[in-house]
Parts: sequence; C-alpha cells; structure tokens
Amino acid sequence: MSKTAAAVLAFFVLTLFSIPMSAQLIPHGNVYGGASYGQFTDAGITRQSYRGWNASAEAIPFARLPHVGFVVDASGFYRSGNSGGNITQYNFLGGIRLSASLGKWRPFVHGMGGIQRVNSSGIMYNPPAVDVGGGVDYKLFFKNFSWRFQGDYLRTHYASANQSDYRGSTGIVWRF
Repeated sequence: MSKTAAAVLAFFVLTLFSIPMSAQLIPHGNVYGGASYGQFTDAGITRQSYRGWNASAEAIPFARLPHVGFVVDASGFYRSGNSGGNITQYNFLGGIRLSASLGKWRPFVHGMGGIQRVNSSGIMYNPPAVDVGGGVDYKLFFKNFSWRFQGDYLRTHYASANQSDYRGSTGIVWRF
C-alpha cells in the first residue's frame, strides 16, 4: 500500500472512531473477520473467480440509535493467472450500516464507498469503488460471538469501463 493511501486510511479511521471514543472508553460495536469468495471482471472483459479474506469494524456511537453504525471494511482477493501473472485485489471501504436484532438473528444492510487497488502482473490501478450489500449475524452460544453470512455488490469504473463485481463472505464476529 502506498504511503498516501495508508495516511488517508489512517486519517479516515481516526476520524470515524474519534466521535464515539470521546463519549466513552470503548464504543459499542463489533469486529469481523472471515473468508471470502468473489466473482470479478478482469480488465472489463472476462469474469474470474477469486478467493481471499474480508474484515470489518463497526462502531455504534449513538445510544438512541442502536440500529445505525459506521463501518470500515477491507478485503483482499488473490488469483494466479494462466500465463504466470498473478492478480491481487484489495478493497478499502467505509460507510453506514443499518441493522435490527431479531432474537438470535441480526440482519443488516450497508452502503460504502472507497478505493479498490488492483495489481495485475505488475500493472497497478486504483479505481474508486461503491459497495452495497448486507447479510445476517447469528448469535453463537459463546458470549459476544456471532457467525456472519454476507453478500456484496461492488461497482468500480476504470479506463472507460464499468465493472460489476460480487463477493460473498462468512466468518466470526466479536461484539463489544
């Protein structure tokens, strides 16, 4: 990751979490990490499958609005090319998540924006990205832990081509 991208991401994260941290030592929210599978358009022409990871952190800063959270999401996907070239893709996103608690289930939807970083055989590009998605958390018998199923539609625009990508992920959630 370039120094500029790291500085922008760090500034965004610090700004995002400074509001809830000023009111209390530890904000309400959750941290998620899991495995992910994606169907992405390579150079706007062919659709390929990728495997990788997905992680997010959500802060719920308003006690009177427990269904509204601010989320920061990152994911990485990898694929070995047929001609020996490797392809890596990283997504850095932030936005708002709306959720509801229904017994052991917590369905949610989110809208996020950010940047996608793609390296295809040494050629790098960083198009802006918009993500719309949702999923559900299921409370486990361990206190403060849930299992998440999540699906997302990711849209980017690069070199006069719109790219529509899809990703699905599953993993563990820790609530605090």
